[in-house]
Amino acid sequence: MAATKKAVLGPLVGAVDQGTSSTRFLVFNSKTAELLSHHQVEIKQEFPREGWVEQDPKEILQSVYECIEKTCEKLGQLNIDISNIKAIGVSNQRETTVVWDKLTGEPLYNAVAAPVSPGPSDPVAVVPSGSSVPAAGTSSVWLDLRTQSTVENLSKRIPGNNNFVKSKTGLPLSTYFSAVKLRWLLDNVRKVQKAVEEDRALFGTIDSWLIWSLTGGANGGVHCTDVTNASRTMLFNIHSLEWDKELCEFFEIPMKVLPNVRSSSEIYGLMKAGALEGVPISGCLGDQSAALVGQMCFQDGQAKNTYGTGCFLLCNTGRKCVFSEHGLLTTVAYKLGRDKPVYYALEGSVAIAGAVIRWLRDNLGIIQTSEEIEKLAKEVGTSYGCYFVPAFSGLYAPYWEPSARGIICGLTQFTNKCHIAFAALEAVCFQTREILDAMNRDCGIPLSHLQVDGGMTNNKILMQLQADILYIPVVKPSMPETTALGAAMAAGAAEGVGVWSLEPEDLSAVTMERFEPQINAEESEIRYSTWKKAVMKSMGWVTTQSSESGDPSIFCSLPLGFFIVSSMVMLIGARYISGIP
Repeated sequence: MAATKKAVLGPLVGAVDQGTSSTRFLVFNSKTAELLSHHQVEIKQEFPREGWVEQDPKEILQSVYECIEKTCEKLGQLNIDISNIKAIGVSNQRETTVVWDKLTGEPLYNAVAAPVSPGPSDPVAVVPSGSSVPAAGTSSVWLDLRTQSTVENLSKRIPGNNNFVKSKTGLPLSTYFSAVKLRWLLDNVRKVQKAVEEDRALFGTIDSWLIWSLTGGANGGVHCTDVTNASRTMLFNIHSLEWDKELCEFFEIPMKVLPNVRSSSEIYGLMKAGALEGVPISGCLGDQSAALVGQMCFQDGQAKNTYGTGCFLLCNTGRKCVFSEHGLLTTVAYKLGRDKPVYYALEGSVAIAGAVIRWLRDNLGIIQTSEEIEKLAKEVGTSYGCYFVPAFSGLYAPYWEPSARGIICGLTQFTNKCHIAFAALEAVCFQTREILDAMNRDCGIPLSHLQVDGGMTNNKILMQLQADILYIPVVKPSMPETTALGAAMAAGAAEGVGVWSLEPEDLSAVTMERFEPQINAEESEIRYSTWKKAVMKSMGWVTTQSSESGDPSIFCSLPLGFFIVSSMVMLIGARYISGIP
């Protein structure tokens, strides 16, 4: 029997998309950007104590191998020859830190990570000192809060008139970024300390761990990272594009443990095992930068918003480093080639986006599934003057107000769960507008449209609301895998691979769904100004005297105490007068 003829599709490019909850491997046609096949594996998260989130680096690595093997099997079933895969790109959860032994390839401890949204005044919990540490061989992901006390100690050493950390890195001193996690490991984990002393320790974010392991590990693995991931460590000078000696001395990080910094698009090494052995790994981008590339935001002023648990907004500021005066971060967007220029971005985060939908489902029970919210919102088509500020743990960019708490206001007897559902979707859109307004003020480039991706963009009511509230078009690609696509584009365009052209005239036309504003500008502004009024009312709820941090006794409120005592006296007197025993 004759062998089945394999389909000829031209050069293909694979992409590892390693996130906090899952790992995926996707394969694209480099000429059309069509997604041909993929496989996904869920990743466990462990919570050994409040504020600590951990993952096993070896499980993450194994999930990558599994996804590659399964995707290759699926391609075989489609009669697609895997020998056409010419390159692999890596996109990864940023800031999550791994420290491992370069002689054995074994992780030494957790990668210590950060809160949902970074900023100058993170409203996060302080981990008690003297806490026991979890077992070695795990990876604490970017959500982890254990480094707050480390940040507090370091912040005392920064002169008020010379924040050299922010001027060199574009970042505020925060639990979010890798340097403080690594500092925590060096202070608290003897295995890490000993490995550093014996010159056995290597540090890296998830991309470094994966590339080192996939290119041979202890047998010649390549220890590197790209400029986008390096720019999130707080050790990297975003102007000189090098590890900064002064920063490393400030954090007391030995430079010998740091990976080599490369561009986002060049051959780092070859796969040394598995179905794709010998294929070059030639693209590397932090997940938000990968989405920016995948959305093809290559021009100054182009921006994308990824809607997930929170929202991540990146605006391309071109070759100039723009420092925000409105609470945004300055970061490296990409550097697509060893000899290509670096591009920068402003980044803002909305802490609570998809999380507010889960809150309505899990805490209030007004929906059974996250998808139901669109149906409820559609039933009424308005919030009927109800506004929902989901400041569950304070307000982040652009306010940075840890005293705020969530409120639902403007309620009437007519308000029902449909109006609250609508107000929750509006809240995501209003928060996005606040970030984009800050970006417009910092950049001086008014946004003409917003490109969007992420799971929540399937909600058409949300997308239309976003267009109405921003009063600019919202554009959604029909192929939603923009993060993986960005990593694949970087890999395929690398020198020595050259199967994916990034020239504007060669980029594949992507089918887009476009949402135009359907209300007038005056109504949009009225709704936005009312939202701002609601935000102001959410502030100042938590004070040092509040019951959240003080005496939980009801008598900590004197008027309430008088009321309760007087009520008890009246009740006893009434029973006595009526003769009730």
